[in-house]
Amino acid sequence: MTRSELIAELSAQYPHLLARDIERIVHTIFDEIGAALARGDRVELRGFGAFIPRQRDARTGRNPRTGDTVSVDEKSVPFFKVGKELRERVNYSAVSSVYEE
Repeated sequence: MTRSELIAELSAQYPHLLARDIERIVHTIFDEIGAALARGDRVELRGFGAFIPRQRDARTGRNPRTGDTVSVDEKSVPFFKVGKELRERVNYSAVSSVYEE
């Protein structure tokens, strides 16, 4: 689901809210999650999962096009750890769809 699909889905579920207000809410939530990760904070959404910034050490990489070695600087990357409730929900729907066939 893309951001615009999420906004459209929420607009359909909450017709009493203006689409531009829903768009502003969704953008604000995503901006705040990104800002928290940029500060190095952990973001937890109960029942969904947690976004955690992780440090990757500097390393020597390889350019796949030329085969040359290149140095890759140390960097921070976002990592998502799925929550128990979401994991169970996804696994249940995958199992139930197998038995429905």
